[in-house]
Amino acid sequence: MIVEDYDEAIKFYTEKLHFNLIEDTAISDTKRWVLVAPKGSTECCLLLAKATNEEQSSRVGNQTGGRVFLFLQTDNFDRDYQNLLDNGITIARKPVLEAYGKVAVFEDLYGNLWDLIEPNHFR
Repeated sequence: MIVEDYDEAIKFYTEKLHFNLIEDTAISDTKRWVLVAPKGSTECCLLLAKATNEEQSSRVGNQTGGRVFLFLQTDNFDRDYQNLLDNGITIARKPVLEAYGKVAVFEDLYGNLWDLIEPNHFR
């Protein structure tokens, strides 16, 4: 995911979404290899890559043209939704029950859209 600043992105994901910081390795004076992952995740990491030019900077916060492109699966929707509210995270679409589970849409610190979803098999 393209970000404006490594440290502010790390802070958002680790302090507000409670992700684990998996790796933060300096590659050069301006480039780092930064991986974060949802707590308990063993299969998925998110690479945070700092924008390095004007074209990349123009994509920060709108990497998919305003569509949801990241899905955060939970086994306790109400707990994690309350965490979003408690941390002042913008809710783009309030919770609804769909055929596949309970879902809400939230924005990350740059405005990218995420689904918070508890699939029916957890319910």
